[in-house]
Amino acid sequence: MKNKIIPILACVVGSLSPVSRAQSQLAGDWQGTLSAGGQQFHIAWHVVAAADGTLTATFDNIDEGIYGIPVKTTTLSGSTVTQVVDGVIQINGEPHNVRGSFLGTIDKDGTVVKGTWTQSDPVQPPAELELKRAPAQAAPKPAEPQIAGDWQGILSVDGNQLRIILHIVADKDGTLSATGDDPDQGQMGTKASSVSFKDSKLNVAFDVYNGVYSGTLSADGNQLTGTWTQGQPEELNFTRAPAAQAAPAQAAAAPPAPATTSATALDGTWLGSIDTGALKLRIAFKIAAGGDGLTAQMQSPDQSPTWLPVSSITSKDSDVTIALPALGITYSGKIAADLNSIDGTFTQSGNALPLSLKRIKDESDLEVKRPQNPIKPYPYRDEDVTYPGKAAGVTLAATLTVPPGKGPFPAVLLIAGSGPHDRDESLLGHKPFLVLADYLTRKGIVVLRADKRGVAKSTGDYAKATTADFATDAEAGVAYLKTRPEVDAHKIGLLGHSEGGVIAPMAAVADHDVAFVVMMAGSGVPGDQIIVEQGRLIEMASGESKDKADADAEKERETLKLVETEKDPAALERLLGVKLAAEGAPDAQVAAQIKQITSPWFRFFLTYDPATALRKLTIPVLAINGSLDLQVPPAQNLPAVRKVLEGNKRAEVDELPGMNHLFQDAKTGAPSEYGQIEETISPVALDKIASWILKQ
Repeated sequence: MKNKIIPILACVVGSLSPVSRAQSQLAGDWQGTLSAGGQQFHIAWHVVAAADGTLTATFDNIDEGIYGIPVKTTTLSGSTVTQVVDGVIQINGEPHNVRGSFLGTIDKDGTVVKGTWTQSDPVQPPAELELKRAPAQAAPKPAEPQIAGDWQGILSVDGNQLRIILHIVADKDGTLSATGDDPDQGQMGTKASSVSFKDSKLNVAFDVYNGVYSGTLSADGNQLTGTWTQGQPEELNFTRAPAAQAAPAQAAAAPPAPATTSATALDGTWLGSIDTGALKLRIAFKIAAGGDGLTAQMQSPDQSPTWLPVSSITSKDSDVTIALPALGITYSGKIAADLNSIDGTFTQSGNALPLSLKRIKDESDLEVKRPQNPIKPYPYRDEDVTYPGKAAGVTLAATLTVPPGKGPFPAVLLIAGSGPHDRDESLLGHKPFLVLADYLTRKGIVVLRADKRGVAKSTGDYAKATTADFATDAEAGVAYLKTRPEVDAHKIGLLGHSEGGVIAPMAAVADHDVAFVVMMAGSGVPGDQIIVEQGRLIEMASGESKDKADADAEKERETLKLVETEKDPAALERLLGVKLAAEGAPDAQVAAQIKQITSPWFRFFLTYDPATALRKLTIPVLAINGSLDLQVPPAQNLPAVRKVLEGNKRAEVDELPGMNHLFQDAKTGAPSEYGQIEETISPVALDKIASWILKQ
């Protein structure tokens, strides 16, 4: 953790402390200098008084570009001014403890405050701070207001096109706050933990996702070019939404367009499908014709139930044109003579696809079904629990499901794959661990599933954790299960999916009380081999030629080799920068990519060989892969798993035909299919796992 004299921007509102009306004389903007460690820091202090005299305040460190540091309490007693700062704030997703206090006096004219700032975490020597009341409009503003507004963009992840909406608000004093919408995954109104904007550079951190957006505002103030970093950096560019799109996605649609004779015939909900080659997606438009003209909204029901407002809709005779410029989308078509269908072309980012729409009467046709999601009341007991991790500062929040009856029952801890997963391993509308826990519990197995450290309700630092650290969290889960009277302490096992399938053997080797291990798409070779092969296969599944995919795989292999062999961090960063730039990576992405591939998690994952733990296991092991898995390819991994487990007579290794990485019954196995498939986990896979566990 870095030391700051006065740290970091945060959007946390300072808590209120009761004060008298007399304290309102502190209200206003103040400027001054903090003398610390031989340096002079320019400080701005913003104090706001409510009608009853209650004060809130924030600090800015102008020299370091740190704005909106929240003050917990601000009080004035006579001429004595006291302030307390106590919290954890973020900069670029990195947590910083901030604890300190200010004790000073205000002069009789109410224009100068002098005193001492004492910082206890991180510890700094006492520093003198003198502040003078700023002239009207003269106080430095915490942020440039032109960034405020609503922004829309597209994030490409494993072949999925995810719509991202960013809402940035500037308070009267310029302090920024933000929320984000991910309508395709049903995540709306997620609050940003910090926002900073200086010299056209925007940084927005979302601690709940352990992710950071970094972008640069264009000269005209209408474009943001940058990257979203949540593990692997991904390009994410935003366009400022027109005024009609300023509200969240469920808000009213575009300004009405003049109605014509055919316009009134457009009133209603229309549904069709586009075929991208790799997948089919349903597209719906809801059009309303009123006295003032037309309004419209669009939905991609296979990706999200959220209606997005349309920027403009026009009609003339039988022609209709619909536009969402922030998403690069236009639709142009002709309505049929019977007024029940529209034939046209759907264009996004230059890619034109035929789209025929038909009028529908029942909007239930748009619903995305997840038939395996269990519905309460359950025929078993579910309980929210917490337990300490083995590492300091880690508390795991989890759900325990217990079958009916006296027990004791066999038990299993579920371990999610890579990424900041919650306890249900939620993605693209699916909740695989919820479905798996429900099935196993109905079969008489106690199931514990937890949010990863630093995710959702669990505490700890996700960003700094490696696979080995997550293994210690799994050991903590086993320790907790041993305390439960409903659990047979001799029949506690671990079930890991993807990276969880690597973690489970590691934890089982460390804890001899683990009775069995289930690996769902757990790898059998080091991560550098996995990354190259999965990238190659997914690229081909997305439509690239084999030659292009092979060439890109070789570039990836060279990059990973460089990370593994160069031990000097400074030299590595320099070499990676040159290589990535030469390969055409945008300047805005190079730094983010270097940070990702030199992170502790990534470097551990690259070189760790799962065989290290697997060869030490003598307990029963079930290792399964789907034949269509492109992320942990069975042809690459299952032979390695079989070989290392050949001495374990209680190990079983199986390839399940027709299933993808999530163990859905699939067509191609491409990640772009995950959200399109109604099934969350194949019943065949569920039965295979439950039957095997009950035999142990």
